Amino acid sequence: MADNPHDAEDIAVYEKQGFGNRVGFGKKPALLVIDFINGFADPDAFGGGNIQDAIENTSELLAVARHMDLPIVFTSHVYAEDGSEDGVFNVKSPGLAKLKRGTKEVEVVEELAPRSGERVIEKHYPSGFSNTDLTAWLAKRGVDTAIVTGCTTSGCVRATVVDAMSNGFRPIVPRECSGDRATGPHEANLFDIDQKYGDVMSLKEVLDELDKLAPQQATIVQTED
Repeated sequence: MADNPHDAEDIAVYEKQGFGNRVGFGKKPALLVIDFINGFADPDAFGGGNIQDAIENTSELLAVARHMDLPIVFTSHVYAEDGSEDGVFNVKSPGLAKLKRGTKEVEVVEELAPRSGERVIEKHYPSGFSNTDLTAWLAKRGVDTAIVTGCTTSGCVRATVVDAMSNGFRPIVPRECSGDRATGPHEANLFDIDQKYGDVMSLKEVLDELDKLAPQQATIVQTED
């Protein structure tokens, strides 16, 4: 993992037990943008920490994904005004119920505003895969690699990565494109993701991998057309 802040003793334990192998990129990546909505960009609501920096870094990655015509999915954490969609997650985190459908808080931030043909999925639980059709949507497009960006690293990003792996996709997390309201949970979860569920890479490393795939990706798109 690039810029690993954890000490050698921590890493040695995981290496001894056989963790930390690389999953690498497959042939058809998709970009998942998890909960970069106004409510999570606002430090006075659910934001803070390095979330805004992660949004700005994701805009660079999003531009490349659009240029390559990759499948792009945004998620928004949303609940019905009447409380009918609240669940156990709302018992643990009741403040999330403020994210009501139709409000500005649940819109994707302006810097990353979805374009025509890009999917926006509403969700009520941490993972973008939980009670949504994300698995089928990605499978229909031949996706084998899920580049996961978003917030928070310790919550919805982590949950989405675990479910991506569980559903047969190779999870890739560009570390500069994942944000959290607190540094400790952010770093701890990047470490855990990198050791057990997916590959945490620098944004530059991810862009380099996409550059290698670009000619092949153009061929795939032409074939699909």
